[in-house]
Amino acid sequence: MTTLAEMKIGQSASVTSIDGVDEISIRLMEMGLVPGTEFTILGTAPLGDPLEIEVRGYRLSLRKSEASRVQVTAV
Repeated sequence: MTTLAEMKIGQSASVTSIDGVDEISIRLMEMGLVPGTEFTILGTAPLGDPLEIEVRGYRLSLRKSEASRVQVTAV
């Protein structure tokens, strides 16, 4: 299994799980990253952090440290 932070621009995947039970994991789920949700990697900042994804019809920017907590399966 891979994490959202390891994905390349243009790839799509489905959320499998979110690691942890702290404020960050809850915030990620509140932003729509719940198991079964599909998203696409749109791009990254020049130094690779943060990254931008499209999920549920809107764009979301995540730090790599946050994205590394999202377990995904390629679709």
